[in-house]
Amino acid sequence: MEKIEVKEAKGKLGILVVGVGGAVSSTFITGTLAVRKGMGTPIGSLTQLATIRLGKRNENRFPKIKDVVPLAELDDLVFGGWDIFSENIYEASLHAEVLKKEDIECVKEELEAIKPMKAVFDQDFVKRLHGTHVKNGKTRWELMEQVREDIRNFKKENNCERVVIMWAASTEVYIPISEEHKSLATFEKAMKENNTEIISPSMCYAYAAIAEGCPYINGAPNLCIDTPAMWEFAEQQKVAICGKDYKTGQTMLKTVLAPMLKTRMLGLEGWFSTNILGNRDGEVLDDPGSFKTKEVSKLSVIDTILQPDVYPELYGNVYHKVRINYYPPRKDNKEGWDNIDLIGWMGYPMQLKVDFLCRDSILAAPLCLDLVLFADLAQRCGFSGIQTWLSFYFKSPMHDEQHVPEHDLFIQHTKLKNTLRKIIGEQTIDYLD
Repeated sequence: MEKIEVKEAKGKLGILVVGVGGAVSSTFITGTLAVRKGMGTPIGSLTQLATIRLGKRNENRFPKIKDVVPLAELDDLVFGGWDIFSENIYEASLHAEVLKKEDIECVKEELEAIKPMKAVFDQDFVKRLHGTHVKNGKTRWELMEQVREDIRNFKKENNCERVVIMWAASTEVYIPISEEHKSLATFEKAMKENNTEIISPSMCYAYAAIAEGCPYINGAPNLCIDTPAMWEFAEQQKVAICGKDYKTGQTMLKTVLAPMLKTRMLGLEGWFSTNILGNRDGEVLDDPGSFKTKEVSKLSVIDTILQPDVYPELYGNVYHKVRINYYPPRKDNKEGWDNIDLIGWMGYPMQLKVDFLCRDSILAAPLCLDLVLFADLAQRCGFSGIQTWLSFYFKSPMHDEQHVPEHDLFIQHTKLKNTLRKIIGEQTIDYLD
């Protein structure tokens, strides 16, 4: 198989995170810095720990991904970003109360040196937060230009060869796709005319990233880059984009359990999901507008996997309910509870109950690491537009009108590894041998 021409991962790779002081971002950065000092293990990261089978099974070639795929080295990563609060990442990590103080102290100096840039913020898009470290601009276009300048300055000041930009900030309120989102020309016009109802802060970052030739990762369910205008711009600029909404706790389980039901042809009557969460994300999602955005993301999983139009007798009348409840005592320790009402042989009912006591940022941090390394790899491979091979990491995988998203975790995993095999010139694997 012909090997894809991959540009060398030389020099520094800048990682600019929107919401850099949040629980997910600070946990990701602190953990990565600790790992590269030999003071932590990158559990949950495919790029650092997973192996990849090459060739026939009897060849017994199972190297680690990082040993055969040309990824950027952790020592070459430089962190920065934007936040609506001015505290440095050491202070932010303590404030988040995710990691133990001793785990934060081991990289204190490096964390203190990461100070957020002022953020693009609009209270109407995140009702429960009150930003104090924010940019001023007359239009969304002007704010976007300020972000572009930030990217250029960061790249120059930190001597970075390349930059990847990631959204890890709070979920914005739900906005439906509008005519202005359907072409690049109408989208740019709306930005310049400051149409604040349909041009969100996250869109300013995404446009700026693509304009600067930087891969963009959308880790929240915001509309953001999930529009024809952004797809057009990404293809025009030859920039890799991916999203949306990190797949961490409850939805990760759904992408495993729903395929099990379908594979065994078991029926489904109802699926009730509820979460309690006490961090900043939980507070934001307590607002109905932001919850609506998350709800749409979470609800999309089951229908896509189960194909109710193909199997109406099994999945044609499923009652699916999702709830998120803000509960401050839990902080970042989320609990996801699922009640699943199944139907078996001759219509007899069964139940499956799952209680997942997880840590939101602990699950998200390794996803962030993998995504920035893979997004950089995609860009160096010359891949542009939507990176469907990274669907493995997202609740609501981005796709255009011509494609149906794949939600099955194991199919997503196979697609990811087969893409890596293609990149290094190895045969893809269908597991029939």
